[in-house]
Amino acid sequence: MTWSIVISDGEHRAALASVRSLGRAGHQVHVCSPRRRSLAGASRYCASETQVADPLREPDRFADDLQRLCAAVGADVLIPISEPSLLAVLPHRGRFSCTIPFPDLDQFTAICDKELVLRSAEAAKIAVPKQRVITTIDEAGTAAGMSFPVVLKPARSVAGSASNRMKVGVLYALDDAQLQETLHELPPAAYPILLQERITGPGFAISLLVWDGEVRAAFAHRRLREKPPSGGVSVLRDSIPLDLDLLKRSVALVDAFDWRGVAMVEFKLDERTNVPYLMEINARLWGSLQLAIDAGVDFPLLLVEAAMGVRSEPVLAYDVGVRTRWELGDVDHLIAIMRHSPAALKLPANHPGRLATLGGFLRSFVSADRHEVLRPGDPRPFLREIRDWLARR
Repeated sequence: MTWSIVISDGEHRAALASVRSLGRAGHQVHVCSPRRRSLAGASRYCASETQVADPLREPDRFADDLQRLCAAVGADVLIPISEPSLLAVLPHRGRFSCTIPFPDLDQFTAICDKELVLRSAEAAKIAVPKQRVITTIDEAGTAAGMSFPVVLKPARSVAGSASNRMKVGVLYALDDAQLQETLHELPPAAYPILLQERITGPGFAISLLVWDGEVRAAFAHRRLREKPPSGGVSVLRDSIPLDLDLLKRSVALVDAFDWRGVAMVEFKLDERTNVPYLMEINARLWGSLQLAIDAGVDFPLLLVEAAMGVRSEPVLAYDVGVRTRWELGDVDHLIAIMRHSPAALKLPANHPGRLATLGGFLRSFVSADRHEVLRPGDPRPFLREIRDWLARR
């Protein structure tokens, strides 16, 4: 059976991976984006590309644009890719005649609340970093006595009201003076802020598709290089075996939110103790999605099939050791290491230096790493990405 599917946020790599997955499966995939020409819209598997309002700045107008697009193409399924898009669409889901394979707004906002997720981890027997919650700028002084370095993590990645949303990233402080300065520079909407001990070690994640109380798919990967280098989106990553005990605990954690859909449970493995510490839950399709698909877990297709009532066997086995590289993200990683000192980048003491980073970057050209965006049978997204990348230089 062929379905009509709308994918938002075509500028995101998760959108490109989804378009390629669903298009190869024979479905008609339509892409929209605030940009006139987007990454996913350049794919040969994209049936149409439409410019819509920015979900972060104009959420109501974005929802209107998306509703019109879904009606025009006779969409069976709508997959919002980004958190701002989900926050804009879910309050209006009753206006859409197509399936949106995510829970209600209250469930989505709850699982995106990092403070609530970390508090819920105790019942699932998952370790969390030591932390202190700063609810307003007036409490900034109570951070005295923290062990440094510390991580400043907003409780929500997308903060503020519907009429004034903003993205807020993770910051670091090496001493109390730097901490106080950073706290006072943050906008009021960024609060509450989680002050956490910094866990040093490799990042990894367990990705899930849970539907009607059943695990339909599970996958694990490890981050090898990130952008920014101090911690962010992965630019080089590989598939690793599932830790069945941690999988069980991760499922229990998302079940606490009565979750139905995709979710990536993110961890850091403490290099001193080998204890996995929970970082957050990413309750949408994630940036490194192409790796899971390459390894044999096609989350976009499985999500659509679940939403459309197709019953399939759970996918819990996949190829281990598959490596996928985001080409231009890896270039940005290299540039950052070459241009800035470890202190300026807030890097841990054991982070590879410039020569080791350059060597690892060059080895990727002769290794078996798979390219994430540049695919021989679908080269236009990479050409569009490199044009946009050069325009920002």
